[in-house]
Amino acid sequence: MSPGVADELSGVPPLDGALLTSPEALAAAADDFGHTVHRPPAAVLRPGSSDDVAAIVRYAGKRGMPVACRGCGHATDGQAQAPGGIVVESGGLSAIHEIGPAGAVVDAGVTWRALIEAALAGGRTPPVVTDYLDLSVGGTLSAGGIGGASPRFGAQVDNVLELDVVTGDGVRRTCAADRDGELFLAVLGGLGQFAIILRARLRLVPARPVARVYDLSYPSLEAFTADAAVLALDGRFDHVQGQADPGPQGGWTWHLAAASYHTPPETPDDDVLLTGLHDTRAAARVEDVPYAAFLARLDPIVEFQVRAGVWGFPHPWFDLFVPAAAIDAYAGPIMDRLTVSDTGGGPVLLFPLRRDRLRRPFLRVPDGEVCFLFDILRTAPPDPARVQADLAANRSLFETARDAGGLRYCIGSVSFTPEDWRRHFGPQWPAFERAKRTYDPGNVLAPGQGIFPR
Repeated sequence: MSPGVADELSGVPPLDGALLTSPEALAAAADDFGHTVHRPPAAVLRPGSSDDVAAIVRYAGKRGMPVACRGCGHATDGQAQAPGGIVVESGGLSAIHEIGPAGAVVDAGVTWRALIEAALAGGRTPPVVTDYLDLSVGGTLSAGGIGGASPRFGAQVDNVLELDVVTGDGVRRTCAADRDGELFLAVLGGLGQFAIILRARLRLVPARPVARVYDLSYPSLEAFTADAAVLALDGRFDHVQGQADPGPQGGWTWHLAAASYHTPPETPDDDVLLTGLHDTRAAARVEDVPYAAFLARLDPIVEFQVRAGVWGFPHPWFDLFVPAAAIDAYAGPIMDRLTVSDTGGGPVLLFPLRRDRLRRPFLRVPDGEVCFLFDILRTAPPDPARVQADLAANRSLFETARDAGGLRYCIGSVSFTPEDWRRHFGPQWPAFERAKRTYDPGNVLAPGQGIFPR
């Protein structure tokens, strides 16, 4: 073993990588992007191979130690933490093995940015890309992965062809829809409860080099959601997402960012794409940008936040899915009360989604043709009282949404009890519980969410 290996952990199997117990390694694994929960593990595995992951899961299981997999550390509520256990850093597994017509084969620690760059070199792209690119493949496949192309292609979990995983009993398995299909469906959107993802075969589609981006401005939430639902259903755009921006006289204005990808000299027909929408033609801002630059459009914002130190502030995010029939009555009163101070300058997002494109059973979304992803991406000052107030507000907002048929998107910060989890999974709970018994019988994996108390 390399220097820094855990001396006090007896019987550690031979590893290609390292098992670390340095204060620096433990402190990093006890934190995440949310900066609201801090629970140190006993050790951190930086794997040198997939065999290391299987070996350490078996090792931990025999000793009753929990294990959690951490990708890029972008969780917001301690979900990738393993108090007193072992955190597996998937960044040690970061090879891109194949890019071709049959898709991409990548390790779980590969970032979407790295995959996009490799795929674009061959004229291809993942169908669905999240706004922030420096997330690991394994991390988003455990949660879902929503982007502006989701109305057409579903979530990132809906575009996976095959997985290599280590289940909670330390066994390596390969699964796909037609091979160990129950495990395959459980892992995608399964919040890390059943297996650690080692490698994934992902669908790719042809990439068109230019994005024509339409910024459509709306004076009211109702006009915005009406058009957003239409665009989600009719598929005229390749990318549709929305957000609220502070109004010049206070309050909020709503914007849809819609994009049509094309290959010059062909160009989109603006009149056709904008027909039938709410008086947006005169107010629309239209711009052609390179496709790669469009995907990386958040980079300047992130760079500014990093330089300003805001990136390291607490982020008690609020994320959930709301039925289209309830979105105006739910979000309207919230936005009437919400101020920029309440969000800390973080954005408020509203994405329209087609329910029939979201097919993985454990990524829970409301019934109906269309639902909306509603996100208040809070940034809080490093003040414990303010953070607790934001978390309490998140819980209250969640309960109101739940009563209206809403469901949590499990990337944010909302306190959940085991009973909340049973209610969240609803008719899927028996299958979720059965998968846990089958694939992680020792309840080793992913304790951070508190779904199955240890």
